[in-house]
Order: sequence, then C-alpha cells, then structure tokens
Amino acid sequence: MSGHFNDAGFVPLNIAVLTISDTRTEETDKSGLILKERAQEAGHNVVEKAIVNDDIYDMRAIFSRWIADPDVHVVISTGVTGITGRDSTPEAVAPLLEKSIEGFGELFRTISLEEIGPSAIQSRAIAGLTNQTLVFCVPGSSGACKTVWDKILKSQLDHRTHPCNFAQMFRA
Repeated sequence: MSGHFNDAGFVPLNIAVLTISDTRTEETDKSGLILKERAQEAGHNVVEKAIVNDDIYDMRAIFSRWIADPDVHVVISTGVTGITGRDSTPEAVAPLLEKSIEGFGELFRTISLEEIGPSAIQSRAIAGLTNQTLVFCVPGSSGACKTVWDKILKSQLDHRTHPCNFAQMFRA
C-alpha cells in the first residue's frame, strides 16, 4: 500500500493529557507525566495536562472542553478505568463519544495479559472518536501508560504507520 498517501515526514498532533485521581498531584502524577513525556519524545505537542477528581461531571467538563477545541486532536486520560469504588471514567466518557473504537480496549487487554496475566480482565480501557477528536482512556498505573503508549499509541498516532493509523484523519 505504498501509494496510499505521500509521506512528507512526521506530522505532530496536539495532545491533551488528563489524570483522573482523587489523590494525585502534579508532584505525584507519574502516569500523566509518562504520557506527556512519551508524546513529546515522539514529536507531538502536549497542549495541556490536567488532573481532575474522580467525579463524572468534573471529568465530563474537561473532556467536553478539549473535545470542543479544534486545536486538540487527541485526548489521553489515565486513571479510574477499573471495576471498584469510584472507577467511573468509562461511564463519564462513553456518552460523549460518537464512535467507539472497541478494538482499542481489546488490544490493550491482550497486550496486558502478556504483562500482568489474568488481572488484565479488570481493565475497562476504552477509546473513541468525537468531533474529530480521538479519546483514549487507560488505567492509572505507570506500567499501563507505558504499555499503551509504547505498544499502541506511538505507532497509531504516527501517519507514517502502514497500512493505516489514527493520525491520517488529521493530514491536510
């Protein structure tokens, strides 16, 4: 598929990173920092990074603001995707998505199975597209953030990845 599109070099995307936690601060937010640093190392622009409490309406307010911003191409959140207590990121985000990307969660859990065993089943990582913005919600552990960036997002947010990738939708 080499004629699919012209490769004019790397095209950076504008990424917003959201840590969802009732306990993290900028000083203790390892997972959000991992996502921010890896995105920047890959050549992307991290246009905003925030931390929000695990409250459905507080989460939706930030997600909605970033989704409505035409300068934000990708939102990556980390935290509260499990099944216990106040883990409510999927419930907060799912109603905002126009199209779900079911394969994202399936692929993440498959890769995680190799790394952490059957505990991977507890992840409710989700992704979708809305208002021409990609949204990825991943677990809050630093290991999960490394896995999702290194094994899925790094290549899928690079338009040079063949035969297809998420970044193609942002090419001019």
